[in-house]
Amino acid sequence: MKRICVYCGSNAGAKPEYLATARSLGEAIARRGLGLVYGGASVGLMGAVADAALAAGGEVIGIIPQGLVDRELAHGRLSQLEVVSSMHQRKARMAELSDAFIALPGGFGTLEELFETLTWAMLGIHKKPCGILDVGDYYASLVQFLDRAVDQGFLRAPFRALLHHHVSPNDLLDALTTATPIVTPKWLSPSET
Repeated sequence: MKRICVYCGSNAGAKPEYLATARSLGEAIARRGLGLVYGGASVGLMGAVADAALAAGGEVIGIIPQGLVDRELAHGRLSQLEVVSSMHQRKARMAELSDAFIALPGGFGTLEELFETLTWAMLGIHKKPCGILDVGDYYASLVQFLDRAVDQGFLRAPFRALLHHHVSPNDLLDALTTATPIVTPKWLSPSET
């Protein structure tokens, strides 16, 4: 594993622990000798995770659409900043450069990126591990929702297991670096789950 993609909010959130955990994750990634791939912004949790990784001597690659550069949101001190033309290109490039994916707290964009990555894993488009860093139970309701989706027959248990869930940056990084890819056909009969 060489690089971790982090999806997270462009806002700092309502609790100081969100920023603190973003910084801890960025530092932990760099201290393990891993590179960070993220959305390229200088604000919110995005800026915090990047700044911490840089301060710890890590490689940080940002991928940002031109429209956000035009709004002066691009981070100016990254190891590498790639400017793309669309959000679709941004997500594809982030996935291409990364060996695993982590979601910190965030809003629509973070959730959309996380679920697209999980969907790609479920469909066998990639075999890269995915996880959420659950800061202050931010994702507790989401985890319950996914468990309910399994109970209600909308998500197969092997695919639910694609999403690692931890509260500590180091525990999550340990889980992702030792994860075994799940190889399960998407379309199973109910008796096969």
